[in-house]
Amino acid sequence: MHRLYRKQCVEHSIEEVFAFFARPENLDTITPPELGFQILTPQPIAMKEGALIDYRIRIGGLPWRWTTYIARYEPPRCFVDVQLRGPYSFWHHTHTFTPLDERSTVIEDEVLYCLPLGWIGDIAHALWVRRQLERIFDHRSRVLGQIFRTRSCAD
Repeated sequence: MHRLYRKQCVEHSIEEVFAFFARPENLDTITPPELGFQILTPQPIAMKEGALIDYRIRIGGLPWRWTTYIARYEPPRCFVDVQLRGPYSFWHHTHTFTPLDERSTVIEDEVLYCLPLGWIGDIAHALWVRRQLERIFDHRSRVLGQIFRTRSCAD
């Protein structure tokens, strides 16, 4: 099992930040363009517990169809998406939103994931996958910073 954790503080209210994440079409905005992200589920998509979202993405130049299940949805504090179909043997992404004050929010992402193919997947993770995921989340942080304006997070 691998873990990716990110924390970012933005200068917008928890309600505004959560509303942005509650619109699946905004995934396209925060995903690097070279991944060719495309939502396949007819829109608008109502975010709620039990919702399914299908999309297509290119990873390592290969097209993947990914199905996400919203396992938990607690506006404006958190939601959890779980991969039902896609490139990982396990993917569990927790999005947590915590107000710092009326106009600032902490965004935390914790992704727990496993690659298929046992030790071959572990080698792929060490050589490539970990860096790719970090690059994707770096891009996402930059874009969120442009949309919401970032501020310092106290640890």
